[in-house]
Amino acid sequence: MPRNKTTFIDLLVELPWWVSVLVSATAYIMMAYVLPSIQTDNQITVMVLKAFMLPAPYIAGMILLAAPFALLNARRKAKQLDTQRNIQTVRDLHWRNFEELVAEAYRRLGYRVAEGGYGADGGIDLELRKDGQLTLVQCKQWKTQKVSVNVVREMFGVLTAHHANRFIIISSGTFTQQAIDFSAGKPIELIDGSKLLALVNNVQVSPQVTIEKPKSCPKCSGELIERTAKRGPNAGNTFLGCSSFPKCRYTE
Repeated sequence: MPRNKTTFIDLLVELPWWVSVLVSATAYIMMAYVLPSIQTDNQITVMVLKAFMLPAPYIAGMILLAAPFALLNARRKAKQLDTQRNIQTVRDLHWRNFEELVAEAYRRLGYRVAEGGYGADGGIDLELRKDGQLTLVQCKQWKTQKVSVNVVREMFGVLTAHHANRFIIISSGTFTQQAIDFSAGKPIELIDGSKLLALVNNVQVSPQVTIEKPKSCPKCSGELIERTAKRGPNAGNTFLGCSSFPKCRYTE
């Protein structure tokens, strides 16, 4: 599902409000003062340059109109982040709002964030820049389906092609064990629903998130993690298994 084409005004609305003010002022100065002051022997050129004075206030005014919308948009994104309470509220978001949630969270961590235009399930959804490092992000707003190793392999190729420092794949769900194994030792970070909740909770103005504690194994007190049966009559079904396997074989 591709995004609609972005206009110049749409871009300004997505940027901080002061960018619209700066662009508006710059456009007015260029059109009302700089261009008309250019000296040339060509009278037609002089007339054209002076003609910019007339529409200057109107064009600057149109650009300036984006400022209040940008301010409202920024407040909406902030409220959207600060009102998240649990993984279900995150999963109920539209895919575009899910990307905005992640983008706002990283902005509060001090990153300069650029939101991409690759669609609901494309390659690069966000670009994060901080301390000279480039981090690419893909957002998977999946409620039940696990992110497979094929997705991680594909993003590893994207990481290499863009010469980025690392790649983050964020899901409101979980990752398969193969995906986790493949990312080990590579500049790829996998953030599942529980880690995303912790991230949101850490950057909320007033923490609202309820983070469920992982279940403990009644035999050895280890953490119970979700696994998928690979063979037998229950192949393909998920179950809870002790993280200490094979030392502890407790399952639910």
